[in-house]
Amino acid sequence: MSELDVGPFALTEAELARYGQDMGRVALEGGVFVCLYGDLGAGKSTLARAACRGAGVTGPIPSPTFTLVNQYEGRGGATVQHADLYRIETVEGLPDMGWEGLVQSEDMVLVEWADRAEGFLPEDRWDIRLDFLADATRRRVVLRARGRVPRLPEPRVAAEDPSC
Repeated sequence: MSELDVGPFALTEAELARYGQDMGRVALEGGVFVCLYGDLGAGKSTLARAACRGAGVTGPIPSPTFTLVNQYEGRGGATVQHADLYRIETVEGLPDMGWEGLVQSEDMVLVEWADRAEGFLPEDRWDIRLDFLADATRRRVVLRARGRVPRLPEPRVAAEDPSC
């Protein structure tokens, strides 16, 4: 299985949203499983919502924190699935939320708090890690393509920040 790391990048919220839209366009076409990692407030939901917009979702995009999984219609009638594992305390809760169906899906799948499913993630996926920086207006973003997935788009940033 191949792995390719891209980054780190220091992105503002606007750059993160623009990147999410670019990512969503690519992920929808490739049916990519996208794992989002980071602390509370790091930008996972911002990135996931922007990816949904990039995939053509036009309606409301509520957080799936309580429903665990939301489905949206994307461009060309494609399905976008958005899961939030924040409320999953152990991997024993994964079957009850339909985890196997998500992993086997050919849809674009976005998973916030993917670390809570460690050991049950597909081999072919994108891993995106968001971390806080001393500059509170930016997030450190590291991208990793694993297995047979399309190449991750690189973020469009105004200037490279060596502090990330």
